[in-house]
Amino acid sequence: MSHRQRPLRLFVLSCAAAALAASASAQQPANPQGQAQPQAQPKPPAAPAAPAAPAGQAKPPVQAVQPSPALKDPVVATVNGQPIRLSELEVAQQSLPQQYRNMPLQAVFPALLDRIVDSKLVVQEGKKNKVTDDPAFKKRMAFVEDQVMQDFWIQREIARQVTAEKLQKRYEERLKQMPAEEEVHARHILVSTEDEAKALIAELKKGAAFDKLAKEKSTDKASGAEGGDLGWFKKSDMVKEFADAAFNLKKDELSETPVKTQFGYHVIKLEDRRKAPPPAFEEMADQLREELAREVITAHLDQLRSGAKIEKFAMDGSKPDPTPAPVAKPPGAAPTAPAPKQ
Repeated sequence: MSHRQRPLRLFVLSCAAAALAASASAQQPANPQGQAQPQAQPKPPAAPAAPAAPAGQAKPPVQAVQPSPALKDPVVATVNGQPIRLSELEVAQQSLPQQYRNMPLQAVFPALLDRIVDSKLVVQEGKKNKVTDDPAFKKRMAFVEDQVMQDFWIQREIARQVTAEKLQKRYEERLKQMPAEEEVHARHILVSTEDEAKALIAELKKGAAFDKLAKEKSTDKASGAEGGDLGWFKKSDMVKEFADAAFNLKKDELSETPVKTQFGYHVIKLEDRRKAPPPAFEEMADQLREELAREVITAHLDQLRSGAKIEKFAMDGSKPDPTPAPVAKPPGAAPTAPAPKQ
């Protein structure tokens, strides 16, 4: 496939990425300034109350309404008598931004239901006004149908061809291409001034406990609460000055001088070093699935193109001139007069 054709397929290939439902939670690399905070999970909607009793009768106690296990696609609302089923919300959820697609349906249920109710009202009004007879509507409807067909085909091909066996094979191939990288396990104490860091080094050399001083003195409160422990990290995970100093230490060795970075002055102790274990399959599965999906769709498009008769025309619908336009040459420089003989 030529380099010219590839940019033209970005739209189609973007649909392949959108068809991948799985996504890994974003993770921040370790750094001397602290750890990433977990994201709050959305609260599930409260269970609906039982309907009110008719006038003159005692009200029954309020109970949570549990859907019948046998009713797999219940009616969740009606609009002028037209039912809305749960399956419609499941389909509509797939049109939301990626972060909402991966949420449990109950987390977006109230807002999504309101959206579908509004949609039904507009559709009903459009039918009353015979919008479907408008030629512009028919053109747009044909375009939408093509988009749905394309998306459905892409998802079906990905589901059929991107198998667990192929993902496992790609994972094993990728591991062979990844050389083992060194990691270190270190602690640090971060302070504001060089004199403070020097005083801490002196205390540590006299036998003070590193974790105790980290809890008391470190301005990095996240790691300080853990006795300065930063866990295992690669050289690329840290700012250069800190990484260079940490990786130059030997096991159980303390930095002799304060290490200055943009965050302040660090006292570093190396706990251990090792070859980093390879990433688990689960860590790479989403990336590998997307790679395979793009390859599947690209290969299938190449096959479809090779078996199709495709003609392209100019913007006005005319056939382009098959004779290539001559390439204009820049005017040459004026010849210089020969130098006179002396």
